[in-house]
Amino acid sequence: MAKGPRRGPYICGIDAALDVVSGKWKGLILWELDTHRVRRFAELRRGLPGVSEKMLTQHLREMEADGLVRREVYAEVPPRVEYSLTEDGRTLHQALGPLGVWGTERTRREGLEKVDVAETSPGTA
Repeated sequence: MAKGPRRGPYICGIDAALDVVSGKWKGLILWELDTHRVRRFAELRRGLPGVSEKMLTQHLREMEADGLVRREVYAEVPPRVEYSLTEDGRTLHQALGPLGVWGTERTRREGLEKVDVAETSPGTA
């Protein structure tokens, strides 16, 4: 079950920010939802090679509880569920932009391997 929103106490703003993005997949979920705006679960899973169904479900629930992700369920048969970023999710993704630039530079400088993900826009990874 997903935990409720975290409330501190925090030492500083970085501590509070890292609390909601902790976990390998949360930053990538933010990136995927910012890039594509709305994604269904299977689309998210395809866009994040290596994530398990269990881990993706857990992170989405935590991010929803933290107010970063909106989960919309449509009353259809079969049910359709779509995920998108809230305003807080979008601003967090923007705040992580400089960290992404640093990481891209580091991978280039160190010659580190980068995963090729289909359906990404050039320059967004």
